[in-house]
Amino acid sequence: MADTAILLETIERLKAENPAWITDFKDARGEITAMVSREHIADVCYFLKTNYGFDMLADLCGADNGPEEDPRFEVNYHLFSTKTFQRLRLKVSLSEDEASVESVVGVWRTADWHERETFDLFGINFDGHPDLRRILLPSDFDGHALRKDFPLRGYEPYSLS
Repeated sequence: MADTAILLETIERLKAENPAWITDFKDARGEITAMVSREHIADVCYFLKTNYGFDMLADLCGADNGPEEDPRFEVNYHLFSTKTFQRLRLKVSLSEDEASVESVVGVWRTADWHERETFDLFGINFDGHPDLRRILLPSDFDGHALRKDFPLRGYEPYSLS
């Protein structure tokens, strides 16, 4: 069975386990992306890790579609199985008014740093994160540098004199 077929079967099993978990999915060039409702991301991640061997969170990153778009933000979870070498992307869409999602640090410890980076650069909150604070920018930095409404040339918050 081709990798894509196995992943599509996994998506169907997720939908059978709980129909509210997966809102949609896309197959683009053999890469499967499952859209997950924000309320269920931690449950889906735990289920995929314990039942399907996705034992590695390869990456977690944010995206800003722009202040005029709704939903404005996305959080992408890139999962990998070190046993079957399968890759699966999960995507959670967030409105600007509700830019928060449950932390998955309890599923994969490496999410700690990824979630902090996404919080720092996009301002997306991760509920239940054990230490959600800036990781790249100074703690007194005003704003989130990768938001599309952040000034293109940035600004100098500190005086050099």
